[in-house]
Amino acid sequence: MVSSLKYNINPLVKHLNKLSAEFTKKDILQYITDKEIRLINFRYVAADGRLKTLNFPVTSLEYADSILSYGERVDGSSLFPYIEAGSSDLYVIPKFSTAYEDPFAEIPTIGLLCSYFTKDGVPLESSPEYTLHKASLSFTKATGLSFEAMGELEFYICDEADSLFPTANQKGYHEAEPFTKFEHFRTEAMTLIAQTGGLIKYGHSEVGNFILDGKVYEQNEIEFLVSPVESAANQLVMAKWIIRTLAYKYGLDVTFAPKITVGKAGSGLHFHTRIVQNGKSVMIDNGVLSNNAKKAIAGYMKCAASLTAFGNTNPTSYFRLVPHQEAPTSICWGDRNRSVLVRVPLGWTGGHDMLSIANPLEREHNNTVVDKQTVEMRSPDGSADIYMMLAGLVVAARTGFESEDALEIANKCYVDINIHDKKHEERLHSLEQLPLSCWESAEQLEQKRNIFEKDGVFSPSLIDGVITKLKSYNDKEIRKEADENPSIIKELVDLHYHCG
Repeated sequence: MVSSLKYNINPLVKHLNKLSAEFTKKDILQYITDKEIRLINFRYVAADGRLKTLNFPVTSLEYADSILSYGERVDGSSLFPYIEAGSSDLYVIPKFSTAYEDPFAEIPTIGLLCSYFTKDGVPLESSPEYTLHKASLSFTKATGLSFEAMGELEFYICDEADSLFPTANQKGYHEAEPFTKFEHFRTEAMTLIAQTGGLIKYGHSEVGNFILDGKVYEQNEIEFLVSPVESAANQLVMAKWIIRTLAYKYGLDVTFAPKITVGKAGSGLHFHTRIVQNGKSVMIDNGVLSNNAKKAIAGYMKCAASLTAFGNTNPTSYFRLVPHQEAPTSICWGDRNRSVLVRVPLGWTGGHDMLSIANPLEREHNNTVVDKQTVEMRSPDGSADIYMMLAGLVVAARTGFESEDALEIANKCYVDINIHDKKHEERLHSLEQLPLSCWESAEQLEQKRNIFEKDGVFSPSLIDGVITKLKSYNDKEIRKEADENPSIIKELVDLHYHCG
């Protein structure tokens, strides 16, 4: 039988016959030699959430060995606004587990994601990537459990409109070609993401579709498989780069912006989370949601308003978080309920052998219950700083485990109704609400900063930097200002169209 690794879509995994988590410098050099790689790209995320690049020509194997061993210097003050120019030199050191073959390069190229280190050779405490690492370690230290996650990456593709096979406005959910125009683009993007190490669950067209000023806008979603939280962040960062680069190749316009026009579906970046022990999920207990899961949910409820500081980072985010748009506004949770902030989706715990019911010839199927249960945070959007948002969720979950009244909080915030239905107004008014602006998010983060700074996870300078940025938008009254002058919304959309 052919090894499953030999069938893997990732060229490095297939060639080296080992999982990416096991890659060493020797493996990377071996691949460079075998595949005659002529360029190495270091890639690292800056404060704007986007990947930056440093190119190294492979002029000799000795030089490749040197840069893989020692990394390179970069100007931190140009990458992070809270680093002073006088002490801004940083090192970028490659992480071999993230190595991939560049699918767009004409010259044979490999890329690697990097970590930041200071002049003293220690990790940069305020780096979002290292913050997530610290959050993960802190969670495991406090609970004895591990935190996993995955993202639902939503985005709009825009091109010149045509009149063939139109789809009804805002009815694009799971639509297929020819009624959707960009299925070929989405599937190619998924293939490239997988080739570079992304673990994809599926892709589909989303509900949002409309025509504006002679252009068609179609919403798509790519959803990932649950992975260790740091890997989940890396996959999303790479995916956004691939989607944008592929769009540029085809002359298409792509945006992850939270909201691009009033009255149409916004784009979220929902995060599903799972807690495991020794590789086994602890989200379900005897077929129902476990107390461990409810403790994490309680932490999400407790930190929800402050988490928007990491997951909803520009003024257009708060035009998405409005009622009746399948985006949350109230701090609550529920089962299979898309009007809530935290949703517990179907988890394959029904107990019936659905496969053999649909396929009578599969009567011998082993109907062992597979625990796929996750808990979904629905507030973040495409403006999110992926590393900080996930770090915030990990901290929030840890906070739930550390709260003596966690199960009481979870019970108090549970709803089993559509909270936007007028007949449930009383229940709606009893719930805390998410912030209405970046300014309010900054204030919530300031109030809760001790939670995020606990155990040294978020550095004070990083929290200060986030608060300063959010307040710089001066959008405290943005809803009122937009009601009085609707043109403000378009100006903000244009300004933040390529956020994240």
